[in-house]
Amino acid sequence: MSEISEVVEANGLHRVGARLPLGTYLRETWDRRDFIWTMAQYRLQSENERNRLGMGWVLLRPLLNALIYGLIFGVILGSSRPHNFIPYLLTGVFLFDFFTNSMLSGGRSIINNFQLVRSLSFPRLVLPLSVVLQQFLSFLPAIAMMLVLTVVFGSLPTWNWLLLIPLIVLFALFNTGVALVMARLTVHFRDLSQFVPYINRILFYTAGVFFNPATVLQSYPHLRLIFDWYPLNHVLALGRGILVRGYHIDYAYFWRLALWAVGLLVVGVIYFWAAEERYGRDD
Repeated sequence: MSEISEVVEANGLHRVGARLPLGTYLRETWDRRDFIWTMAQYRLQSENERNRLGMGWVLLRPLLNALIYGLIFGVILGSSRPHNFIPYLLTGVFLFDFFTNSMLSGGRSIINNFQLVRSLSFPRLVLPLSVVLQQFLSFLPAIAMMLVLTVVFGSLPTWNWLLLIPLIVLFALFNTGVALVMARLTVHFRDLSQFVPYINRILFYTAGVFFNPATVLQSYPHLRLIFDWYPLNHVLALGRGILVRGYHIDYAYFWRLALWAVGLLVVGVIYFWAAEERYGRDD
């Protein structure tokens, strides 16, 4: 046995399905970047080609959501609606839609590919990364539509629009961290997939998609301090400060969002990698 162990060690062999060291694991994931890109493109195309409108649904879904929420909450909120309500709502819905799709799809990325996980040897990190990339590709035309609509409703382009680039990068990193955590949790607790839509609904109603948190929480200063560290609020507030006329950019939100994004991504990668040997098992 000792001779076999020496041969295995000398040739860099490892047990099939064994968890690789984190550095090696990340390098092997990077080596499969073409596969991640191809899988994301294929899924994006296959999910939409079955519909008559095809890729048009990438834009229609958030637009229809914004229309429904606008009609309902525009009436409910009445005079307490946020200033410049339509572009305010559109920005919130389009941005939050990227988060929702990343979290829901990321949570199912392993269990929906169970046969692939069991039949082939590859870093399982590839699957949630391809899902988030797919949602990012879907988000790109939505960004263009969001820019057009903000102009239609009176917000002229400025140099501040360039700040959308770091905002979207940080948001994508944050969503990747969320997807990785949800992917592992859903493997361990299959029933969690039934609760995720409700979790998402709570996040939606608390993130300030259709209301201004500053107005609602002005009588609750302690709660406002907590809310100022709410990452989804950071994304929506920055998006509106960049795009919507009448709102300013709180640059402190950028570094807070950066802390959330980088921190959650690191935690998500390590947390997902730690369970690598369990993916594909029946228990």
